[in-house]
Formats: sequence, structure tokens, C-alpha cells
Amino acid sequence: MTTMSRESAWALVTEFTQNENLRKHALAVEAAVRGYARLFGEDEEAWGVTALLHDFDYDRYPDLADHPFKGAEILRERGYAEWLVRAVLSHADHTQVARESRLEHVLFACDEMAGFVTAAALVRPSKSLLDLEANSVVKRMKEKAFARAVNRDDLRRGAEEIGLPLNDHVANVIAFMRAKADDLGLRGNL
Repeated sequence: MTTMSRESAWALVTEFTQNENLRKHALAVEAAVRGYARLFGEDEEAWGVTALLHDFDYDRYPDLADHPFKGAEILRERGYAEWLVRAVLSHADHTQVARESRLEHVLFACDEMAGFVTAAALVRPSKSLLDLEANSVVKRMKEKAFARAVNRDDLRRGAEEIGLPLNDHVANVIAFMRAKADDLGLRGNL
């Protein structure tokens, strides 16, 4: 079985993901999921590694017929635990792998939300997470043209799956990502 180290997970991400924005997405989701691991008293390292790896195959295999199935195969070949593979599979509804564990629900809740929060920060004059507020993000959700690829129902469902009001979930994700603003390129001009 592969050691659950952040270093080996990041090496796998960088081996398969050349796109800098996808690498930053992995880091953003990791920051959010680690934050929830701390909040819920879970294994932060295990949850963080899972979050880091959730989309590692997407740059090479973006087709829904392949992602995250190819990634799951590669993770199994490399000796990752089956619970981690299952969490990666469950983050995408099209896999038909039902989310059961708290980690699986948190990963789903943080995946699209981290991307949406990133988009909301980048359109601010400051281009920063540091002055972004949850109500601003929730307001952006009502704008159909803004980050149009993000399914608003998934954002709402993610908060529901982890048992939090939408505003609280958004505020948590912002706070968890703020701690990594420099790594995410989201300090902006503040």
C-alpha cells in the first residue's frame, strides 16, 4: 500500500497535470477539505491527500467516459487505499458511486465550491480572496452568465450534504482557502 504522503500525492498531480489552473484547483480543494477535516476532527493528512488527487487525471483524460475512472485505475495500480479511490470516484455524479462517508460528502461539497470561490475572487478589483465575503459569492450564484460551467445545484447540494447552510459553507471555504492565498495566486493586489 502506498504511503499517504502529501509529497507523493503532489508528485502524482504534477506528473499528470500540466495545466497550472488545474494544479491550483487541486490545491484549493485540498485547502478546503483539510479545513473541514480540522473542523470535524478527522485525519487532515488523509483527507488532504484525497482532495489533492481528486482530479489528477483530468488534464490527460477530460472526457466523462474516462475521468475519474482512469484516475481510479492508476491510484489502484499505485497502491492507494480503496477508501481513497472510492472517494475520488464518488466526487463525480456520473460515476454512479454514491457518496457515503463524511470525506466523500466534503470532497463533493468543496470541489465545485472551491472553483466558484476562485472565480469570484478573480473578478474582484483586488483579485483577492482576502476581501471576498460569502454574501458576494452567494450573490454571484444568481448570475447565470458568471462561471456558467459551474452547476449551481451542485453548490447548494454540497452544502446540504455536509449539513451546513449555504452561506456558512461558502464562508468556510473562503476562510480555508485564504490560508493558502499565495499558493493559489489569490492574494491579488492587497
